[in-house]
Amino acid sequence: MTTLETDQQRNRDAFAALLQGRHSDPFALLGVHSADNVRIVRTLQPQAAQVDLVDAEGKHLCAMQRVHDDGLFAAVMPPRIRHYLLRITTSGGQTSDIEDPYRFGQTLGELDLYLLGEGSDSKIYNKLGAQLRTFAGIQGARFAVWAPNASRVSVVADFNDWDGRRHSMRLHPANGIWEIFIPGVSQGCRYKYEMLDPNGKLLPLKTDPYGNYHEPPPGNASIVYESRYDWQDGEWTDKRSIYPDLDKPVSIYEVHLGSWRRNTLEGNRYLTYRELAAELVGYVKEMGFTHIELLPVSEHPFDGSWGYQPIGMFAPTQRFGDPDDFRFLVDRCHEAGIAIILDWVPAHFPQDEHGLRRFDGTALYEHEDPRKGEHADWGTLIFNFGRREVVNYLIGSALYWIDEFHIDALRVDAVASMLYLDYSREEGEWVPNEHGGNENLEAVAFLRRLNIELHAHGATSYAEESTAWPGVSHPADQDGLGFTYKWNMGWMNDTLSYMSEDPVHRRHHHDKMTFSLVYAFNENFVLPLSHDEVVHGKHSLLGRMPGDEWQRFANLRAYYANMYAHPGKKLLFMGSEIAQYQEWGHDQSLDWNLLEYPNHSGVQRLVRDLNHLYRRTPALFEIDFSGDGFEWINWDDRDNSVLSWVRRDKSGGYVICITNFTPVIRYDYQLGVADKGPFEEIINTDAEKYGGSGCCNTSLMSDDPGRHGKPYSLRLSIPPLATLILRPRNDGC
Repeated sequence: MTTLETDQQRNRDAFAALLQGRHSDPFALLGVHSADNVRIVRTLQPQAAQVDLVDAEGKHLCAMQRVHDDGLFAAVMPPRIRHYLLRITTSGGQTSDIEDPYRFGQTLGELDLYLLGEGSDSKIYNKLGAQLRTFAGIQGARFAVWAPNASRVSVVADFNDWDGRRHSMRLHPANGIWEIFIPGVSQGCRYKYEMLDPNGKLLPLKTDPYGNYHEPPPGNASIVYESRYDWQDGEWTDKRSIYPDLDKPVSIYEVHLGSWRRNTLEGNRYLTYRELAAELVGYVKEMGFTHIELLPVSEHPFDGSWGYQPIGMFAPTQRFGDPDDFRFLVDRCHEAGIAIILDWVPAHFPQDEHGLRRFDGTALYEHEDPRKGEHADWGTLIFNFGRREVVNYLIGSALYWIDEFHIDALRVDAVASMLYLDYSREEGEWVPNEHGGNENLEAVAFLRRLNIELHAHGATSYAEESTAWPGVSHPADQDGLGFTYKWNMGWMNDTLSYMSEDPVHRRHHHDKMTFSLVYAFNENFVLPLSHDEVVHGKHSLLGRMPGDEWQRFANLRAYYANMYAHPGKKLLFMGSEIAQYQEWGHDQSLDWNLLEYPNHSGVQRLVRDLNHLYRRTPALFEIDFSGDGFEWINWDDRDNSVLSWVRRDKSGGYVICITNFTPVIRYDYQLGVADKGPFEEIINTDAEKYGGSGCCNTSLMSDDPGRHGKPYSLRLSIPPLATLILRPRNDGC
């Protein structure tokens, strides 16, 4: 019996398992192994008619013997040969020389494996996923994936005919990571993972959780991708600080890239990242916003989720270009002095089979118990924040966007759903924590760690959190959650409700416009007029305003200026600045044609002027989170539905803000002020250039007697449904 026949007899069962795709340790069989005082090399090449061994220079060494009809070849390795190649000849006579992936040892070091197992590798994205690498002088790609309960994991791809037997991976049992280095793999190769569950059942093909580029549905394959982008924003990123600038202006333009503007001349297609880098960035700069917030760009299978059900937590969506195209967009934002906030969704993930759901046949990323692991409202699954590998995955994703794409901040979606175990659940549908409470202690620990990491990397964070959870924007080491800012959902709900009332009835709802100042300085608030307020039958912001056409626009203008004058950072969803009539639709462009009409262009002009005024007026932003920057003049003039207050900056400068929420001019209205002398209007939303009636105060002079506890008073006319911002003319502004 020959050496190869003996080898075949000895390994008959193992070979059968390998050929059936059931063997869990292919490295124990394939490649070079010693047996009977010789070295035997084995390779599985089902597509080959013939396989030969050649040396590194291409010199023929020997023909390999087909030891199984399904494509298993073996040969005795000639003495003193270390580096060999496989010469593959197909049935069509085509020949190619390839490296044998099973001749390479493990490509993850012991420290890498330890940190990955411990869940403390902040750059996990450089270890897992597909990484173009050079090992032993050979170029290729290392593939690595966490699937501790799988009984076999393989890379299936363009380069192996999607045959799961050909590139089965090596398991590191201590941490459940499978890896393999495949020579010759290059940029652009499509791949997925094929797995058997713990019982040997074949699972649906899985997209790489760490894939940084995906093909569009329905294929959903990951794509091998390595950035070649040359960043130009070094001066911008050098200025990042671990200490957030709470005293700086923040005016956010919230954008859904797929519907901001479409190319109607080419089938209503999306604009690309690079087209947006010119058109969107130029527009936002002209409009004076300081930040762009992007609805999630993480890869997602369903357009109608707007990105809030992500599959690729490390991949910018392919809808608008490749990852370097997205880098170009960020770079151009920074060049224009605009910061980028990215909506990021760690609260839940979709149940699509190619995603994280039962990834290795078990509840790996989610909880097994549906009382802890499912969001019935959204039909999605909840991450298991008590598992260190899952937390490392999510923290790695967050830092990936900061480090690799130079994103300036993350806005974390649906924080309330993470904090409460009974969120949107009835009695018996949730499991209390170890203390019997409804707080998700594991999610709290995750959020604190997330924010500590983000701030250490010079980024800021925003919480979309709708409850009274204490200390959302307080430091994590002081029992807060550690976010930089919290969305003020209470202000948004109260004020929109008030603005929807007929002005005749507003005197009865006056407290809705004042209540936010009771708690305004408990958190670092952002005032959000977001996408959620212009969908699902809520109407556009303009559509919520009462009255005739003129009054609706006047209401909207007064409301916007009132927001800019209120303590807190600002956020406005795209389309609101042009006063869209209809609700936002994710599959169509904004109605830019509306700017042909004076009322709409007037609102846009007002938002632009408000932004530029806001940025150059420290009293409107420097002391947003302390009562030192705010003082009521008169909060209780409910009979006239008028509010007035003072905003101050750190040097003592101030502005006066007044809103009249009725369609009646308030003539000879008296207002108490601290200083004697001339004042001037710096914003009047009733100005003709904004579409108003033109009621303005050209000459304002404070004098005796005093009023509202102040030594002096102003007499002025307050226009109908309008906001005024005044300043003393002798303050050096």
